[in-house]
Amino acid sequence: MGGKRSWFLGTYTGLAIAYLYIPVLVMIMFGFNDFAGRFNFEWRRPTLEHYRTLFDIPELTEALKNSLLIASVSTIVATVLGTMIALALTRHSFRGRSGLNLFIFLPMATPEIVLGVSLLAMFVTINMTRGFLTIVIAHIMFSISYVVVTVKARTSGLDQSLEEAARDLGAGPWTAFRTVTFPLILPGIAAASVLAFVLSIDDYVVTTFNAGATITLPLWIYGVSRFGVPAQVNVIGTLIFAIGVIYVAVMAFRISSEDARL
Repeated sequence: MGGKRSWFLGTYTGLAIAYLYIPVLVMIMFGFNDFAGRFNFEWRRPTLEHYRTLFDIPELTEALKNSLLIASVSTIVATVLGTMIALALTRHSFRGRSGLNLFIFLPMATPEIVLGVSLLAMFVTINMTRGFLTIVIAHIMFSISYVVVTVKARTSGLDQSLEEAARDLGAGPWTAFRTVTFPLILPGIAAASVLAFVLSIDDYVVTTFNAGATITLPLWIYGVSRFGVPAQVNVIGTLIFAIGVIYVAVMAFRISSEDARL
C-alpha cells in the first residue's frame, strides 16, 4: 500500500511540475527559433539573432522601460509603507486595529477588474489625467496588501526581548531598530519587495483601466498579439525568468550557509 501511495504522489508531483514549467520551457525554446512569417508557432532552427536584436523594436523597448520604472517606483513605495503598517499591526495596540487588518486583506480578495474600475472612477472624479502617475498609484495600492501580509508573517514571530535588551544596553529606539529589528525582518522585506515587483511588472487588468497613453510591457504584448508576437518577447520573458531563478538560488544558498554556521 505504501509503495502505491509513493508512486501516486511521485506521479502527481511530476505532472504538477510539468504543468507549471512546460509553458516556460516552450517560451525559452521559441526565443531561439529562427521562424518565418509573422507567427512564432512552428520550430525551424536555432538562432541567437533575437538576443542580438533584443532592443531593435523601439515600441517594445519603451514599453519595457515603462514597466521596469513603474515596478521599481511602486515597489519601493509599497515596501516602505507596507513594512511600517506591518510593524504597527504586530507591535502596537490601537483603536481600529482589527478593522485595519480587514481592510488590508480586501484588495487581495477583490477581483482586479473591480479594482481597476474603482480607481478609474476615482481618477475621473478628481479630473486626474491617466498615465504614468496613475499606474504607479494603482500598483502601489494593490501591492501594499501583499507587502503587509509577507512582512507581518516575519514580524509576528519576532522576539521583542532582543530589542528590549538592546535598549537596556543603552541603544535608543532608532539604533535598536536599525541594529536588531531591521536585520531580523530583512528577509521578509526582501521577499515582499520581490513579490510587489513581480505583481507590478506582470499586471494587465488594473493597468488597462488606468494607463491612458502610457504603454507597459503586458499592454504592448496584448496589442501586438493579433498581428504576431515577436520572438524578442520570448527573450525578455526568458531573461526575467532567469533573474528570478538566480535570485531564488542565491537566497537559498545564503539560508543554507547561515543554517550551517548555526
